[in-house]
Amino acid sequence: MSGANPDDSDAMLAARALKGDRSAFNHIVRRHQEPLYRFIRRYVGDTDEAYDLLQETFVSAWQALGRYDPARPAATWLRRIALNKCRDWGRRRVVRRFFYGARALDETTAAPEASADDANEAALTRLDRAIAALPGQLKEPLLLTAFEGLSQAAAGEALGISAKAVETRVYRARKQLAEALKADGLDVDET
Repeated sequence: MSGANPDDSDAMLAARALKGDRSAFNHIVRRHQEPLYRFIRRYVGDTDEAYDLLQETFVSAWQALGRYDPARPAATWLRRIALNKCRDWGRRRVVRRFFYGARALDETTAAPEASADDANEAALTRLDRAIAALPGQLKEPLLLTAFEGLSQAAAGEALGISAKAVETRVYRARKQLAEALKADGLDVDET
């Protein structure tokens, strides 16, 4: 069964996937994997972990496809699954660190920088780690609005809080992020 067209809407692709057309779900994956990966990477601050969580997100989406509401955007549904995977990862990480003394991501040492590209990559890595270190209640609204482009109202709906609460938390997140990056030697503008 391969009636899936990459130009079809997510709702049409999901309906086809539910009928057994795996290529339809593959189109959904290809359409959403890059923005989801960026969201997850910024949440956890680690590229390898982000790839693993991205895979877990799509496995869970496949398993829960029957619960997808085609009247709502698939990107929002997938981001919610990814957010839950990230929260689970954070809880597991805390438990592992408590029981096994695992080192935190921010304790790892970086390789020396060799070029401008390496310096940019190192700055991006420091930014991702600084974002990952923010408390969840600040990190989540920041990621959804600043990096995923959601309005404050849409982010509030996704998080179950008001748009005003999103605005306040994003302000606090930006302030903490600027302080962390300045402490790490990056010159940033707090606006």
